[in-house]
Amino acid sequence: MTTSSNLVYLIALPLVSSALLILLGRKADKWGHLLATLVSATAFGIGVMEFLAMHTRTGAARAATQHLFSWISVGSFNVDASLLLDQLSICFVLLITGVGTLIHIYSIAYMSHDRDRRRFFAYLNLFIAAMLLLVLGDSYLNLYVGWEGVGLASYLLIGFWNQKPTYATAAKKAFVANRVGDVGLSLAIMIAFAQFGTVTFEGVKAGVPHASGAAITAIGAMLLLAAAGKSAQFPLQSWLGDAMAGPTPVSALIHAATMVTAGVYLITRSNYIFDASSTARLLVVIVGGITLIFGALIGTAKDDIKKALAASTMSQIGYMILASGLGPVGYAIAIMHLLTHGFFKAGMFLGAGSVMHGMDDEVNMRRFGGIGKLMPITFATFGLGYLAIIGVPPFAGFYSKDKIIEIAFNAGGTKGWILGGATLLGAAITAFYMTRLVVMTFTGSKRWDEKAHPHESPILMWLPMAVLAIGSVASGFFFNSGNSLVNWLAPVLNSRGVEGGAELMKPIVVSGLALAAVVIGVGIALTKYRSNVPIEAPEDVTIFTKLARKDLLQDSFNEAVLMRPGQKLTAGLVKTDTNVIDGLVRLVGAIFIGSATALRRIQNGYVRSYALIMVLGALALIAMIWVVTL
Repeated sequence: MTTSSNLVYLIALPLVSSALLILLGRKADKWGHLLATLVSATAFGIGVMEFLAMHTRTGAARAATQHLFSWISVGSFNVDASLLLDQLSICFVLLITGVGTLIHIYSIAYMSHDRDRRRFFAYLNLFIAAMLLLVLGDSYLNLYVGWEGVGLASYLLIGFWNQKPTYATAAKKAFVANRVGDVGLSLAIMIAFAQFGTVTFEGVKAGVPHASGAAITAIGAMLLLAAAGKSAQFPLQSWLGDAMAGPTPVSALIHAATMVTAGVYLITRSNYIFDASSTARLLVVIVGGITLIFGALIGTAKDDIKKALAASTMSQIGYMILASGLGPVGYAIAIMHLLTHGFFKAGMFLGAGSVMHGMDDEVNMRRFGGIGKLMPITFATFGLGYLAIIGVPPFAGFYSKDKIIEIAFNAGGTKGWILGGATLLGAAITAFYMTRLVVMTFTGSKRWDEKAHPHESPILMWLPMAVLAIGSVASGFFFNSGNSLVNWLAPVLNSRGVEGGAELMKPIVVSGLALAAVVIGVGIALTKYRSNVPIEAPEDVTIFTKLARKDLLQDSFNEAVLMRPGQKLTAGLVKTDTNVIDGLVRLVGAIFIGSATALRRIQNGYVRSYALIMVLGALALIAMIWVVTL
């Protein structure tokens, strides 16, 4: 393993710039956004240099580490603050800083009229620093610091316009849901230390073969809970749709390219845990399978363009989680879909922001229509992302999502048919709701009111969209060519070879089925939405549409199963504390106070009272002596 002194700058530069912009306040308003963008671009440059340097080394020497300082040293618990850059983490470094820089450039124009733009960029850089620490930490405890930093930064960004109560509530909802997942990560770290005596990745990996199956499964389950919270997976997915309250660049950065993929990183980084526990892997597959269908169904009924894309993100992360539960080759395919998704989904979120920019911040797709003619660049770049996400060849999603469908079918036996069927169904539904979104937004007749004047966005907005569109087209072919990404990640993820049972279907058959599913989904959407889209959402809809509009009752479920019982439990604990614990304390105090009050009456200052007490005492003493001598 090689030592590098550059890794700390990846984190320090955005972190220091964030602190500087916050501390300087209004003094930095005129140039704060430029500094933040320059710092993000510099971090990307450092990442590129480290990536190129990795290619000059071979074997274990490709990974680079940097020791910063001894963080914790208490008895046998020793943790260093150290950074690790290997084949897995460099993928995330380039994604975070590369896409992050494009979003910074976009935000310069998008947030130009916001008086708090400087604070917005400070939060962006805080988020990038925290996310980089998350993927560069060489232990679960170092990762945990970045994990919590990402939670804080996302809270600040989602609630950036917190003068609106609903936006503040959305930020709080995301924060609370993530805290539930964080409990899982905390417990996983505690169990790992108790079992292995260390929390470093290498230390835990070395100890896995000697650990009990129950402990490994418990760690895997807790890591999955953490991933579910951060990546908006079942049953902690309810926060993602409301998180669209933040400015649109936030949605592109946090909810497409980085934060929601942190759960996928955690599972793939912990591959040795899940490889050692079939139960933990099964749980991962179940969560991913449920979420990919769950999110897709919600997306079919959303009229808010950003919330439709958020549901899509939930579903696509479900694909990644499912793939990561299918073993060695699944880890690498999950990362491939994560990277391609970072291009096309970030591009589509920025495209949605461009639409809002030209439509007076309108988000209801029923009030769009026909704006593709007036916003051709936005339409073209968004359209390329659309073709990528639904899996049309040769766009990026065709390579990554089809691979997930393939390994799902090849999981073996009944499990393979169930998972393969679920992924195909998800592909068909994805094609339906994404076609619905494109048709309602960009084609047909106009449905907007007179105050909207749709127009193309300035170059600082459409240029990042164009770059991301190129990634939407070419990234899948690049990653898949010669199994380049699978081979690149093999030393970290042990991803060479084929996982699963006998091959149920040839890749060409799987691709044919996936394309058929896409054609069906697109065809249904065109039939339903091409000609007539009512401005107001119809009320006479099926029960499934009503449930999807209400996010499949996920908030109602959380309220009934978690919130209300939690309130009752809290009320009961408060009552117990007040009446029993505090009651016992008050009883002891009352006894002493009562005794003291009674005894105090003896000390009344009258000599005759004291004489009487002395007489009574003498008589009591004589009586006691008399009794004893009988």
